[in-house]
This record gives sequence, structure tokens and C-alpha cells, in this order.
Amino acid sequence: MRLQNTISKEIIITGKGLHTGNDINMRLKPAPRDTGIIFIRTDKGNIRIKAGVASVVDTTFATTLASEGVRVGTVEHLLAAFSGLNIDNVYVELDGPEVPIMDGSALPFVKRLIETGVAKQAKAKSFLRILEPIVVSEGPSQIAVTPYEGTRITYRLFYTHPAFGEQKLGIDITTMNFARELAPARTFGFLRDVEMLRSKGLAKGGSLDNAIVLGETEVLNGNRMRFKDEFVRHKILDAVGDISLVGYPIYGHIIANKSGHTLHIKLLKKILSCRDSWEFVSEPVTMQVASGMAAQI
Repeated sequence: MRLQNTISKEIIITGKGLHTGNDINMRLKPAPRDTGIIFIRTDKGNIRIKAGVASVVDTTFATTLASEGVRVGTVEHLLAAFSGLNIDNVYVELDGPEVPIMDGSALPFVKRLIETGVAKQAKAKSFLRILEPIVVSEGPSQIAVTPYEGTRITYRLFYTHPAFGEQKLGIDITTMNFARELAPARTFGFLRDVEMLRSKGLAKGGSLDNAIVLGETEVLNGNRMRFKDEFVRHKILDAVGDISLVGYPIYGHIIANKSGHTLHIKLLKKILSCRDSWEFVSEPVTMQVASGMAAQI
């Protein structure tokens, strides 16, 4: 049985916002059991925004949550770090409208969380076990979740770009696999999209230091790739963060083909609407080893 977890003490992180380009101060605080992840906009009267499917208001280029008209964007990398390290309950205070982009991956968050440590809480964490396949399709993109003895994500990407075409990876989501194989993978985008966003006053904080940028024919970052298949690893990282918005770790196999934030959220909504397709269980035996591995990373 896995107990719920929070962080052992407060963490302060400062970094640039991807869209505003401003320095954002973020303070992570321990939270009581059953709290979940709560974003608090300290610059907007301490409005609280619960990390959950019902709070999602935008999935264009990133996942954005909102409450009472107050937003917090680019939450997926931080949520992935919490989920990947089995951290369930945290207050996230922000003095701006987005989570700092850091280096474009979840690694800076993971390092601080591991350094700070996890505090166990005296209540079990329930898992959502998939009993039968659930599928969502939209044009050429599909995402599904099927029964599986553990938690696994398989992702396929395909772009008609000279720098890369198809990338595919399947990986069991354990704390060790997440921290080593997924957390370092950086976000990526096309130069044409960056130019479009900046024309709208967005992406002011984007740079080659926090994203892999693809021009017409090549990767503009040169040879500074962390993995040969860094693109698909980052897509799985995003999926870990988005899928955590269902509120419970999923015990199943998520299979995605040319998917993204929008389909991730549509899958979560369909899962919640298909109540006969899943059940609540305590921690599966196959995951008990993984939950204690963060200290070894």
C-alpha cells in the first residue's frame, strides 16, 4: 500500500515565464493529505486553482488551468515532476500567470524535489485501474488506454521534417524511469510557430536555452540533444503531467499516436464518463518497488 506524499519542506524556485518573459517566483509548500495539487496566484488575491480536469481551460501549445477567471499556464512539466515522483499534495504559489519554463524540461523541478525529500502521509493513495479499452480519436491522431499490469505509456510521433520523421517509445512509468529517461527531455517547437506566437505578444521568454527549436531544415540548437529521441520522450513527459489531472495514478497502458495536450484531456474526460471501464484499487504490487526508488536517483 502506497501512502499519500507531500514535500518535506518549502521550496522556492525562480525562472522566466515562457510567454511573459518575466521572472516568476514560485513557492512549493507541503499540503495536508487529500489536498491534491493547488495553484495559488499570490498576485491575484490568492485565488486557488485545483489541478484537475475540470480546471482545464486551454490546451493550445501548453495546458492552462483557471478558476474565477484567473489562469495559470504551462503546468504540465511541474505536474509531471510531482506525478513521476509520487508526490500527491502540494500548494504551488505563483506571482505570475505561468509556471517558470526553466530549461524546458521537468529536470530542474525533479532535482529540487529529490533534494528536498518526500514526506509520507497517514492515508493510502488509491489507483484507477483500467478494466477495458477506452479510445479517443481526432483526425489522424488517436489516444487510448488499455488494461495493463503497471503504468505504461507508448507514444508515436511523426513529422515530415528533414531533422526527424518518426519517433516511437514505450516505457513503464516508475520513479526511476521518469527521473532518468523522461524528466530531462526538453520541449520543442518550430521556428515558424515561435514567430507566430511572438507576433501575438507571446513566447517572449522562449529561447534556445529552454526549448529545442526546429528551423526549415535543421535543429537550431545544433548537436545539444540530450537523447536521440528527445522529442518523443518529451511528449511522454507532457502526457505524464496531463494525465495526472485525472486525480489518481492510472494503472493501465496509454497508447498515443500523434497526440497532444488536447487529446490527453479528452481521454481523461472520457475515462471519467465511462465509469464501468475502471475501478479504484490500492497500490498494485508491481509498483511498490518503484515508489521507493527516488532516493537512489
